[in-house]
Amino acid sequence: MSFDPTPRTRIRRVPKRAVYERETVEAILDEGLVCHLAFVHLGQPFCIPTIHARAGDTVYLHGSAASRMMRTLAAGAPACLTVTHVDGLVLARSAFHHSLNYRSAVVMGALRPVDEPEEKMAALEALTERLVPGRWPEIRWPNRKELKATSVLALPLDEASAKVRAGGPVDDDEDYALPVWAGVVPLTFEPGVPEPDERLAAGTPVPEHVTGWSPERRPGEPHRRAA
Repeated sequence: MSFDPTPRTRIRRVPKRAVYERETVEAILDEGLVCHLAFVHLGQPFCIPTIHARAGDTVYLHGSAASRMMRTLAAGAPACLTVTHVDGLVLARSAFHHSLNYRSAVVMGALRPVDEPEEKMAALEALTERLVPGRWPEIRWPNRKELKATSVLALPLDEASAKVRAGGPVDDDEDYALPVWAGVVPLTFEPGVPEPDERLAAGTPVPEHVTGWSPERRPGEPHRRAA
């Protein structure tokens, strides 16, 4: 399945890099740990980094109930959510053709507030599992006070596109004879060694979902607490 490009999501600059396949857009969103959310508040533009999680055809975000961003977006302000991955430095023979290998996704739309308790809890689970799959069943879940202090917003995955660059540099024909190294420096995102909290209870082991974390790992099936 693919997204139908709209005037807001159609790629016009280097359209050969445009990707409208839903699978590609979803993969870019799913791998990203941080998104940037652009919106207008009282006539002023803002672009705020935040955490997101996709569940099916919906992207969820959360924040303080007192947040200017959350209150503005909950009121129906149009928004643009973007996620970008940098995969490599593209070094050409000329300064003009230096570039990056990247994957980016853009989602446009209006967000709705999530007030229904079951959906809200499921969204918070998705956000936690997006960070570290397997974490939700081991931690204390939000209590009533924390739920009241937290706003959750849902962005429908209806209007979206991706843009991708891969491969080596593309130089002008006359520059290929220059004695200048050209190529790609791949970039990867890898976790370090887990650092225990200073007040961690003695003897508490590091769980497998922490030691086995990787940026490519995807959340599994949602966990549900028995009634």
